[in-house]
Amino acid sequence: MREKGTALKSGAIHIPLGDKRVADIVITHHAGRRYADRIGQGDSEVYEIAKWAWTWLREGRITPYYRNEQDVYLVDDDLVMVAEFADLPDQFDEGGRPLHRMIVVTFLGRMSETIELRDLKSYYSWLRHSRRMTLMKNTRKRR
Repeated sequence: MREKGTALKSGAIHIPLGDKRVADIVITHHAGRRYADRIGQGDSEVYEIAKWAWTWLREGRITPYYRNEQDVYLVDDDLVMVAEFADLPDQFDEGGRPLHRMIVVTFLGRMSETIELRDLKSYYSWLRHSRRMTLMKNTRKRR
């Protein structure tokens, strides 16, 4: 969803996020479902989530989760989301730098509600371990 409003001289609106210049936001189907399950108070339309994401970007409420990470972001220091970036073909800012599309892959949840999200590295390590143990247990049952 491209933001509606006045365009720059080059024809594209963009908002900086770290070293990226976001000119378009895409909310995946998975992210929309996760938002409705974990954050939203009911059925949230993907269009509404994209509008909120533009608002979060414009107000500077999105920050990287880790300093060197480029795919996990915090909204209001609470909501954890995973996003990827893709270059927009043939679109540049006034300095000649490429503009990007932010693809929101998923929403992991709120740190205030899910304490495990405070340290994602240990959380993912625990998740891998628990899945591996579940697979091993199921394998034993089949024998």
